[in-house]
Amino acid sequence: MRGRRSRPPARPTRTQPPARPSRTQPPRPRAPRGLGGEQVEGRRAVRELLAAPAVRARDVWVAEDLDGTPAVEEIVALALRRRVPVRRVSRARLEAEARTEAPQGVLAHARPLEPVGLDELAGGRRGAPPFLVVLEGVTDPHNLGAVLRSASCAGATGAVLGRHRSVHVTPAAAKAAAGAIEHLPLAVVPGVPAALEQLGRRGVWTVGLDAGAAQSLFDLDLADQPLALVLGAEGSGLSRLAARRCDVVAAIPLLGPPASLNVSAAAAVACFEVARSRLRLRVT
Repeated sequence: MRGRRSRPPARPTRTQPPARPSRTQPPRPRAPRGLGGEQVEGRRAVRELLAAPAVRARDVWVAEDLDGTPAVEEIVALALRRRVPVRRVSRARLEAEARTEAPQGVLAHARPLEPVGLDELAGGRRGAPPFLVVLEGVTDPHNLGAVLRSASCAGATGAVLGRHRSVHVTPAAAKAAAGAIEHLPLAVVPGVPAALEQLGRRGVWTVGLDAGAAQSLFDLDLADQPLALVLGAEGSGLSRLAARRCDVVAAIPLLGPPASLNVSAAAAVACFEVARSRLRLRVT
């Protein structure tokens, strides 16, 4: 008989290495999103930056081939008066630094704009009742700049921007605003509907603009009210919640096609309707 085969010795049990501590770190909190305004391009916008009471400009770049241009020489003189360094650079170098398509041979680097609080805006300015423009979801920088320019020219005392899903003051917005960002106080809020509720508690009458509203903007008494005009995003308009938080929703009457205005045109019409009402009250 054959002898039984001896079993091979049992293999030693492998001990599992201790679990490594996870290398994943808790997500870092995001830095709060600023208002912008660190780069300003275009002759009018840079001139207003330098002429404003607060000196935000860090330096000014001028294309070398613009020597002798009166508007540019005025900018250089303002910069020197405000002790802001001026750099003469090649046209190619300036255009490489620019963030807009047509900087007009001039740009400036600046400290970011400082937002103001919503309660401060609700208090008015220089004895005048507040006249605010509130923007919800506007994402096109050219529209934002155009709205701010119209609002400032019509005598608005401030503007309110949403922190999220809204454009802030990019170089394109600053150029389109043509200097209005240096004169119009801006507030940034976490949510527009909550800001409208806060303005209402401060006695500010909120008027939302909606092309489908039955009420005409031209039939409202806008002369002496503490007032905020509320405009929504391009295309979608005001959100349902923001519209519900407005005291009244009104339309700008249109007399021909197409059946809508873009947000910057609507803001211009509405802002100057407020200005017209207030001027008439002042005259009478």
